[in-house]
Amino acid sequence: MNKRLPLQRKLLASLIRTAVISAAFVPAISWAQSSDATLRGKAPPDMQVTAKNTATGLVRHTTSSADGSYALPGLPPGTYQVDAGPGTEKTVTLSVASTATLDFAGAAAGAPAPSTTTSLEGISVTATSLTEVKTSEVGTNVSLHQINTIPQMTRNFLEFADTVPGMVFTTDATGHTSLQGGAQNTSSVNVFIDGVGQKSYVKEGGVSGQFSSQGNPFPQLAIGEYKVITSNYKAEYDQISSAAVTAVTKSGTNEFHGDVFGNYTNDNYRDSTPGEKASGTKAKSDDKEYGFDIGGPIIQDAMHFFFTYERKTLDNPITVVPGVSGVTDLLPASVQSQLGPANNPFTEDLYFGKIDWEFSDRDRIELSGKYRSETTVDNVGGVTAASGAIQTANTDKRFDLRWEHTADNWLNEVLLTYENAFNVPEQVTSGVGAAYTFGPSNDGLIVQVGGPDPRAEQNKGQEGPGIQDDLTFNNLSWMGDHTVKMGVKFKDVKLTAQDAGNATAQAFYNVCPLTSTDPSCPPGAGADPYKAVFAVPSAGQNPLVTSKDRQFGAYIQDDWAVNDKLTLNLGIRWDIEQNPSYLNWVTPASVVTAFNGQDPNAPAGQTYAQTLAKGGVNINDYISTGHNRSAYDKEFQPRFGFSYDLNGDEEHVVFGGAGRSYDRDLYDYLQLEQTKFALAEDTYYFSSPTQPCKGNPCTTWDPKYLTVANLVSLLQGSTAGQEIDAINNHLKTPYSDQFSIGMRNKVGDWNTSAAVARIESKDGFVFTLGNRFPNGAFWMNGGQPWGNGVPGFGSLILGSNGIETRSTQLLLSAEKPYTRESGWAATVAYTYTNATQNRDITQHYSFDQESIQQYPFITSNAAAKHRLVTTGSIDGPWDITFAGKLTLATPIPNNGFINYINGATAPNGANNLPVAGIPQGGKSFLFGGPIFGYRSLDLQATKTFDLTRGMSFYLRFDVLNALNYKNLIDVNSTFPTYFPIAYNPNGNITGFPRTLKFSMGFKW
Repeated sequence: MNKRLPLQRKLLASLIRTAVISAAFVPAISWAQSSDATLRGKAPPDMQVTAKNTATGLVRHTTSSADGSYALPGLPPGTYQVDAGPGTEKTVTLSVASTATLDFAGAAAGAPAPSTTTSLEGISVTATSLTEVKTSEVGTNVSLHQINTIPQMTRNFLEFADTVPGMVFTTDATGHTSLQGGAQNTSSVNVFIDGVGQKSYVKEGGVSGQFSSQGNPFPQLAIGEYKVITSNYKAEYDQISSAAVTAVTKSGTNEFHGDVFGNYTNDNYRDSTPGEKASGTKAKSDDKEYGFDIGGPIIQDAMHFFFTYERKTLDNPITVVPGVSGVTDLLPASVQSQLGPANNPFTEDLYFGKIDWEFSDRDRIELSGKYRSETTVDNVGGVTAASGAIQTANTDKRFDLRWEHTADNWLNEVLLTYENAFNVPEQVTSGVGAAYTFGPSNDGLIVQVGGPDPRAEQNKGQEGPGIQDDLTFNNLSWMGDHTVKMGVKFKDVKLTAQDAGNATAQAFYNVCPLTSTDPSCPPGAGADPYKAVFAVPSAGQNPLVTSKDRQFGAYIQDDWAVNDKLTLNLGIRWDIEQNPSYLNWVTPASVVTAFNGQDPNAPAGQTYAQTLAKGGVNINDYISTGHNRSAYDKEFQPRFGFSYDLNGDEEHVVFGGAGRSYDRDLYDYLQLEQTKFALAEDTYYFSSPTQPCKGNPCTTWDPKYLTVANLVSLLQGSTAGQEIDAINNHLKTPYSDQFSIGMRNKVGDWNTSAAVARIESKDGFVFTLGNRFPNGAFWMNGGQPWGNGVPGFGSLILGSNGIETRSTQLLLSAEKPYTRESGWAATVAYTYTNATQNRDITQHYSFDQESIQQYPFITSNAAAKHRLVTTGSIDGPWDITFAGKLTLATPIPNNGFINYINGATAPNGANNLPVAGIPQGGKSFLFGGPIFGYRSLDLQATKTFDLTRGMSFYLRFDVLNALNYKNLIDVNSTFPTYFPIAYNPNGNITGFPRTLKFSMGFKW
């Protein structure tokens, strides 16, 4: 077994035990969670403060302290009638994951009871929304009104996070959706639903099931509201380094309510994409979404239920675009015919149900479950034709059980979870496909058709239970009032991974200019391939691996109200993850022998390990004995923040903070040591009368190798060409350091915020090429040592840490919340981003330089420099609601390479140099210069018909991208100089062309 962490565990256990024992000596104890709200303030001393949910009847009590301070944590977001004695009743609305202030002034014990009814059941009430302003977090709430009114391209509830400064929700050319915070990748995000993290432990995307998916992570009908925190979140948030989204689901109430909806659009109601216009053919497309929800009482004021179902079927248009321009006519006719419009069909079913039961006046149980099932034909578009498609089955099942027990002034919660999420892609076409590359150096993939890469066949997922507790001490007094939270979480999750199959292979063909005089690159498309990539199974090895992953986390958070102006948020958390697949891996003896054997390309007596050492690689850092790896135990994460209410009236509040937050290393990377050895993806080269060998091993081309079995026979029982993946024995965990300063203001009905946030992320996982020339060099004569791999094997791929991002953002927001009295709402969110990175945000392979440290920091391709999102809604005449959303952004920077030819090299000897550029071809919006890369104006109108008795019917009409802007994303660069770069006018777009969407629904 591996070295464990007795010292750290003993320290944490002692800390937690001390805090729990201390509970006996403090006035109030409660358990809390990240999606609940806390109500705090001042009341008469030693007075009972009561909050009753007007919809469900849930009641909570506490007693104010000697100085009148009180706190009611653990309140499900909603509307409450709160009182601190007779004659003090106030009705307020609490938001998700917020701490709101409500003071009672002049309440007198013994005052006569008001003459209003004591039962709130079925009564419509007018409530004051309490806005959280005394927090150091940089974040914004998304309300149910926004979810119901803002025009929406998808039914992914995370789309509305786009209205928060610093956030970007993207629908790419293939319909895949993703959420990104700041200048980091999508995997850095975590979404918490009812306090439970939805983190993906295996695949990228941040949320389980959201890797390359057109689907929704959760049924939108089930979402009540959510909060987006872009930085400086409190210590209770884990496995995250960019943005946190914490959402609360709807619950049944004391009245029966339900919704039925349907959305529809197809190719008759949209404009053609640029690729369709260029080809003169419009692909068929179809978009249907429908579903329902229902909720109500099982026992009045005690037990309620809620259930929802949503279905989505899509057939989105996509364009197959050559990766190198100007060479289409050189491709075989059968390949040319596969360029142009195509489709990505998709189907998803989403279910969610919840039962809550207050079986006594002190106990509440909540049981919920989600089931997501989707199938899609994907991997089409860009350089991949429909014949190279991948069909994916994606499922996600989650079940949560929580128990809350109250007694006077404390609340105790226990949360049990279970998750089962799998992503299983496989090829649509088996056999040997064809990939066409450009030029004698094979610079750039033009197009690929037929059987895809062997990695198309995968099986990756996570399943297992977890337990979570969050403890809070209320009304502690020492130089002010303290709310001290502490929590622990443990998960035992089985991770599964298969990285490739052996049903497909790819043959690579050269395409050279008609003017080519290079004898190794005759003009036109080569008739014979110059290499093939295929998977070869290793005897006695299983290509499907599993790992019992154990995760433990603990935190303490003190929200310290020093006085009515200054609040301090002080916290620290610690996490550790033990992954046996990484910790217990033993580097195969044959590989160790090869490292320590003669380097066949070096002078006699020089081992391959010595060759690597000359190149700065100590191979012993990557050889695992099964006992020399330890779980990373330094994930201490201090988080400090403050807010200062200038006048003590919540009108003008200065806030700021600093903190560290650790994410995690994805199992998709860690498992490659095993799966690549079990089912190696090998490369074999071929020669022909017009094509010399470009690498080793090599043989004369024979058409019989157009079958997978015959390709495999070339290396069956041999390790020649077998890639060796090796991960550093001292692997760290990615993290980000976050700093912010800002000010919130209330100006009339508007809530505004201005903040500057600095985030530096470090230790991102990266694979680099370990091969070295005999003299230790990585570059010689402008070339890399691809032919100098591990003796008897193939290339050496090293996994370690090193990807970094650095960003400074100016975040401006203004919100006018909706009220029935005013009849309108509006939001404005502007983000200025200055970000750099040492690797493309979409990449974790870095083979173009000797090490990740050799990569220069260049402008990040994670975010636009300027981004503006505005929304608005208004209640019009005849029960018509109008709403709109305007999104403007400057072009996303592109990361690419300057290539060196004809013997020229970069200063370090490289044949390329990483660079960043801004694509030309940006357009204006109505007026002004060509400064925008993305523009969209979305509009909607909803007509509601009142059917009496609480029932209504509505018709809704959305116009997405009403001005029909072409938001191009495919970029053409100039070889070899890279600059200038420009959008491909016939390429793919992000978002949608102008599209009309029709909806209808029924509510009761």
